[in-house]
Amino acid sequence: MSLAPIGRVLLRDVALVRLREAIVSGDLAPGAVVKDAELAARLGLSVAPVRAALARLADEGLVESKPQSHTRVTPLSVGQVRDAAVVVRAMHELAVREAVPAVTSDDVARMRAANERFAAAVAAGDVDAALAADDELHAVLVARCGNAAVAATIDRFTPAVRRLERARFAAAHGRESVVLHDRLIAACAHHHVDAAVETTREIWTALLSELEETDDEPR
Repeated sequence: MSLAPIGRVLLRDVALVRLREAIVSGDLAPGAVVKDAELAARLGLSVAPVRAALARLADEGLVESKPQSHTRVTPLSVGQVRDAAVVVRAMHELAVREAVPAVTSDDVARMRAANERFAAAVAAGDVDAALAADDELHAVLVARCGNAAVAATIDRFTPAVRRLERARFAAAHGRESVVLHDRLIAACAHHHVDAAVETTREIWTALLSELEETDDEPR
C-alpha cells in the first residue's frame, strides 16, 4: 500500500479546489460550457484529474453534464441554493451544539480575529475577503465539534450557497452579520450552548430570508 501511486489523487484535489473557486467566484460563469481538455490545459494538468474533479463538482451540483452533449456550469437557481442553505444551516447548528461546551480561549480569539477581518472586508466592499473570513469564523466551531460527517456535508453544500451570496452580496447584510457574529462569539466564550445555537440559526435564517425575497429564475 505504501507504494500505491498518489500523484493523480493529489492532482485531482488540486483541480477540484481550483475549479470550485473559479465557479464560486464567477470566473467560470453560470451556464458556461466547460471542456475537460481546455480546463486541463489552463491548469497545466492532464485530463484525468480534471475529469475526476468535474465528477465531484457534478455531485456538489456546481456542474451538470448531458451524455453525448456537453458539461456546463450549473445556472444559478435560488431554489436550489435555498435547499442547500437549509442543509448547511442545520449542520452548523449541530456543529455549534457539539462544539460550544469544548470551546477554548484560543478558539474564541480566532473567531474574534476572523470577525474583525470580516467587518473590515465588508466596509471595504471586498466580497471575496468577507466570505473567506466568514468561512474561517464558522470553521473554528466545525473543527472543534470533531464530527467528520458534519464537516463533509458543510464542505459539499456551502459552495453552492457562496456562489449566489457572492453574486448578490449586500453590504447591509454584511454589517448585520458582524453584530450576529459578535453575539455568537460571546455565547461561545461563556459556553452558552442554546444561545450560540439560536444565534447560528438567526445568521443562516437571515440569509435564507434574503433568498426568499429574490426571484427563482435560473441564470
